[in-house]
Amino acid sequence: MPEKTEARGQWKSNLGFILAASGSAIGLGNIVFFSANAYKFGGGAFYLPYFIALFVIGIPVMILEFGLGHHTGQSYPLALRKTVGRGGEFLGWFAIINAAFISMYYITILSWVLGMLIGSFGTLWQDSIPVPAFGMAEGALPNPYAYFFDMLSSWWVLGLVVLVWLANIFIVRRGAQTIEACVKVFVPLMWLFMLILLVRGLTLENGVQGMLLLFTPNFEVMKNLDVWQGAFSQIFFTLSLGFGIMAAYASYLPKRSDLTNNALMTSFLNCGFEYIAGVAIFTILFATVLIPKASTLSMMFFIIPSGIKEMPGGDPMVLVFGVLFFVLLLAAGLSSSISLVEAFSSALIDKFRANRKVILLVSFVVGTIGSLCFALPQVINESLSDDGTLGLTLLDLVDHWAFSHGLIVVGLIECILLGWVYGVHRIRRTINEHSKFNLPASFDWLVKLVIPLLILFVLVFSIVLQIKDPAGMYGASYSENYSVDWGWVRWLPQIAFFWWIGSAIGGAALLTFLRAKARGAAVENGGKR
Repeated sequence: MPEKTEARGQWKSNLGFILAASGSAIGLGNIVFFSANAYKFGGGAFYLPYFIALFVIGIPVMILEFGLGHHTGQSYPLALRKTVGRGGEFLGWFAIINAAFISMYYITILSWVLGMLIGSFGTLWQDSIPVPAFGMAEGALPNPYAYFFDMLSSWWVLGLVVLVWLANIFIVRRGAQTIEACVKVFVPLMWLFMLILLVRGLTLENGVQGMLLLFTPNFEVMKNLDVWQGAFSQIFFTLSLGFGIMAAYASYLPKRSDLTNNALMTSFLNCGFEYIAGVAIFTILFATVLIPKASTLSMMFFIIPSGIKEMPGGDPMVLVFGVLFFVLLLAAGLSSSISLVEAFSSALIDKFRANRKVILLVSFVVGTIGSLCFALPQVINESLSDDGTLGLTLLDLVDHWAFSHGLIVVGLIECILLGWVYGVHRIRRTINEHSKFNLPASFDWLVKLVIPLLILFVLVFSIVLQIKDPAGMYGASYSENYSVDWGWVRWLPQIAFFWWIGSAIGGAALLTFLRAKARGAAVENGGKR
């Protein structure tokens, strides 16, 4: 196994690595998406498929990605080139560019969280405010809806996008060193704030009943394939698999690292946080007679703030828990977004042997432009029957492809290439070299056959559903509700799709065939030593 060079940096402690990896996995979706999915798929009945997905797909793929990064000592694209050649590097760059799209709109969402945090010091908790861009006077739309759509349709929010990008660049400016210092503050803070929300939720009237509802299974719904698709998709996304993040983070580990134990700890910390968040959210919403059946964005910006607004204790209590909730979201979001930025930046640094400051400047400029596109405040649907603004509509359309399809495709091909082309047993030997728990030979067949078949099932099932609804293939139903007549805007669903797929495939091909002046013999020879 290649030695790690000082130029790439290393984690100062294994705790720093665990906090960084779990911080990447614990994001906005853990706080609200799990609760919404659990409600949607029958409460406690969702846990059995979720646990199966965790142990059959989540933990094994995380071990595999940790092993890949540590085995090669490189970020994701070059790690795949060392193991399976040029085709592997292409997949790696596809994953990195796909993750870059996700990071762009993720940071836009974080800017909205920052805007809601600002509003939570007062304006957000008023009964209503005017929303001029949508032609609504005060009282026409209640808060927090009114505040959010007024913010969404205002140009000042673009400044928040720039601020959040600057925060990300500042945190990753020295790679593992500054990331480790950051997560040692953010991750414990996230757990503390979530535990405070949990205690408050359980002590509310009817809060315990909300917890019982969460854990009461409705086994009838388990006959529905949507439940299993939701569970497998949730575990794949929540552990940050298919982004190239875990390979990049593991490449900074010292040679003698217990990768199996690290993967188990990271997975259990992530899933433990999700369970606590699920109880906290269910108890608060049940006590305030609100149902968590909305999307992730609606849960974050409408449903949970509405529940906090109805909490007993008056304005002081609402202010405290409102600020706490949005600080929690901001910390969780930043711990995830910095991992996305680092995955992209470290890949370019490794490929071109470039100066980190130069690469971060490029990442900041390109990333900020992309994030600003997702924050464009022009109103294209005054009725609010869809997303309202141009930026949010574009975000929704790109998310449909990059998040819901791109990650699964990467995970599927990754397992096939490492399992059948390179030979997963070679990575398993590296993992077992310093692990207390040795992976058995059956792990190879899990990666080569079981996981690809399960991922393929989820992917095919999703495609079949889209074929049955051709109008929604590109999100085309959106165009029927646009209240503007700009001509090109009615092609926005197709524009979003080809922007994503064209950039991902074209950019991956370009970066794969570009050559750096001194990339090292190991890379040029496909990793043969």
